[in-house]
Amino acid sequence: MACVCRILYVLFLAFFCNNLGVSSYILRAGEPPVTPNRTLFSAGGEFALGFFRPGNSSSSPSFLGIWYTPLNSTVIWVANRESPLPHHDSEPLFKLSNDGNLQLLDGRRNIIWSTNISGAGLARNPVEAYLQTNGNLILKQGDSQVWESFDDAGGNTLMPGMKLKVNTKTKTQNIIRSWTSLHDPRPGKFSWGMDPKGSPQFFIWKENSPYYRSNLYQDGFTKSMHFSKLGHTTTYSFAAENDEVYFRYFCDNPLIQMRFVLTPDGYIEAMVRKTKSDQWRIPWKVPRNPCEFYARCGSFGSCEKIGFSSHSICRCLEGFKPKSQREWENGNYSSGCERKREFRCHSKDDKFKKLEKMKWPDFSVSLGNMAFGECEAKCYSNCSCTAFAYANISERHPANCLNWFGDLVDLTYNYSVGVNAFGQDLYVRVHSSELDNGSSGNGHSDHYLVAKIVAPVSGFFLVCVLVYILKRKCFKSKADWLCKRSAVDNSMSTSPLVGNDEIELLQFSLQRIIDATNNFDTTNKLGEGGFGPVYKGFLSEFGMVAIKRLSKRSSQGLEEFMNELKLIAKLQHTNLVSLLGCCTEDEEKILIYEYLPKRSLDKFLFDPLEKHHLDWSTRAQIIEGIAQGILYLHKYSRLKVIHRDLKASNILLCETMKPKISDFGMARIFGLDQTQAETNHVVGTYGYIPPEYVLRGQFSEKSDVFSFGVLLLEIVSGQKNSEFFHQTHLSDTLLGWAWVNWKEGRPLEFVDSAIRESCDSLKVIRCIEVGLLCVQTIPTDRPTMSNVVRLLCTDHATPIPPLKEPAFVASHSNANVSTSHREVSGSYSQNEITISVLESR
Repeated sequence: MACVCRILYVLFLAFFCNNLGVSSYILRAGEPPVTPNRTLFSAGGEFALGFFRPGNSSSSPSFLGIWYTPLNSTVIWVANRESPLPHHDSEPLFKLSNDGNLQLLDGRRNIIWSTNISGAGLARNPVEAYLQTNGNLILKQGDSQVWESFDDAGGNTLMPGMKLKVNTKTKTQNIIRSWTSLHDPRPGKFSWGMDPKGSPQFFIWKENSPYYRSNLYQDGFTKSMHFSKLGHTTTYSFAAENDEVYFRYFCDNPLIQMRFVLTPDGYIEAMVRKTKSDQWRIPWKVPRNPCEFYARCGSFGSCEKIGFSSHSICRCLEGFKPKSQREWENGNYSSGCERKREFRCHSKDDKFKKLEKMKWPDFSVSLGNMAFGECEAKCYSNCSCTAFAYANISERHPANCLNWFGDLVDLTYNYSVGVNAFGQDLYVRVHSSELDNGSSGNGHSDHYLVAKIVAPVSGFFLVCVLVYILKRKCFKSKADWLCKRSAVDNSMSTSPLVGNDEIELLQFSLQRIIDATNNFDTTNKLGEGGFGPVYKGFLSEFGMVAIKRLSKRSSQGLEEFMNELKLIAKLQHTNLVSLLGCCTEDEEKILIYEYLPKRSLDKFLFDPLEKHHLDWSTRAQIIEGIAQGILYLHKYSRLKVIHRDLKASNILLCETMKPKISDFGMARIFGLDQTQAETNHVVGTYGYIPPEYVLRGQFSEKSDVFSFGVLLLEIVSGQKNSEFFHQTHLSDTLLGWAWVNWKEGRPLEFVDSAIRESCDSLKVIRCIEVGLLCVQTIPTDRPTMSNVVRLLCTDHATPIPPLKEPAFVASHSNANVSTSHREVSGSYSQNEITISVLESR
């Protein structure tokens, strides 16, 4: 028996070596090429070069790429991103040709991709291709390196030691391009590279327009970050050498692998893993908040993130005002700011205002090394100079003078994110009247210094008195105890969460709310639900906000209001709406949220005139965002939360059409080990409620899964479940129509006609299958949200469990819900009624 095992083992090794890979890391002309059955490995076996199919699906096109050998789904470079090989082509090959170029050939031996280096010189001298231990594929002619994959545009990954660079003379640069999706290597909308102007900063571009910009660094800047949990230090550096400006990084622990990935939705993610692990961790990513988006606040406008929330404020720099007050009140800051008072050049009218902790603006001009006074004088002597900065990195690197001319763009206050992790001083040219006591940014008068001391002390005592008075009012009702500290005039709480249940929220007076909404003017009304109306308003602390006023006639009373107040204040996630403040004066119960200008998903999805804004990539982004938000509620938040009212009208959309889950009035907190609860007070919205909840009053995480499944199928089909009608009468419900189409092998007929021709058919079918899995009749047949996210993100790599006929296939009447509880008719009405009292059976 042992002999037979040895023979089988030897035969297996022989088969593996001959058919699955080549041990050599060198590729030479005339030697066996790389084929679907032969792979090139790096010297240490850490990386492989070969053919792969995204999602390991036989129906997917094939690509030539480089990947980590333990994780064949972790691809770092792809040769033929723009020219995928058809799935039926089983005989492509990759070789080093006789002219010294690397070539990818299809089954008919047409050249699909090549290094395209002039072959005249290469043909006379031997050339070899090496797959290095760092994942870089290089072409060498003798001791000269003539090409490398690290400089090619085939990757979405920045590897350790790899330079992100630009040549200041030729303006050539290596660009990292995102994939179209997580499992589609074709070039996506986003690219990442150094500033082509030669400034030491990098950009993310979205379709050639700036989307994100790093801080402005100086030559020789180096920063180390220690990650204690994984036990390694990563060193980042910017440098300028031989006409090149570049950024690169190194990891000091050989047992740790690290990479930077530009994701399909425009984020740079730092991914780290131990070599024996199959899981990548993401310690940070950018952009992380709205202030990171390029020029968010326009020219001379500065963005500031509020506490730990996802909300931000745009403010004009001191001495400037909005160009269009109306646009700023409507949340559109792109028009920027202008000077309050013009100054006369070379007179006493213009001074420099010192702004601290700033992300320096774009379009800087370096004037070289000089003293601070000389740098200031250089800017002052030029009437076009708007601002200057003085960079003093270290003793090894002399100070550098920077000037800015024209508008100041992409400013951020209190800048501290990721590898940037610092803000610096910026000196902005303003009219002297904008400075305190007419002093410049460099000094202050004695009177001003006295004022700086006296004013805070006086203010402190005044605040103490007001806090004492307001504290007594703050605890006068059952709701007010939540407000640990009220706002004084226009001041704000600095920490959104304190302790376990003590929540700091900015509390507003009723008069402030009345002023913000123009006395609840109907022209400011955004919509209305079972709780009451929502208005658009303007508050100086936040800009445009959404103000939710609980109707006195609403069945959602103080309990629901308090529930929402406690829940949202403790939840922080990019796919959840941010709660900014509250008002409980004169029996009013009012919540203030971040304003999302695109409003709710149903306004687009069910409106035939608006749904063209929802192409397939946007819908896929919305589906994934909603799933991530629910997963956070169920598993990763401080509380285990069951939403209980997921529907299209409760999904709000930001400027970039990313979704945020709203309306937590019906939500319930579960214990960490709790799986199910029962109630005689059934709440929710017709069309989204699972059968066990309607019939027995039972709710759990699987209730939200059911609602998500309905919502997913609505997004794919563009039809509302509660108002579905199909002329063939094959089914009375949207769920039934999805089931019939899937069961009969024509799932694409279920897809919204607005996207049917342009969508990714494989991904749409996967979404339909996941939706049907979520709306299974028996809760235990439904997946958890963790599994939902995994199924949606892995395409066909993870099989779908066997599907059964979903709930409510025959008719909505199966739910035994009276039609009196139907939503108000009109497929995209602003009024959607929530069931708030249904006796369970």
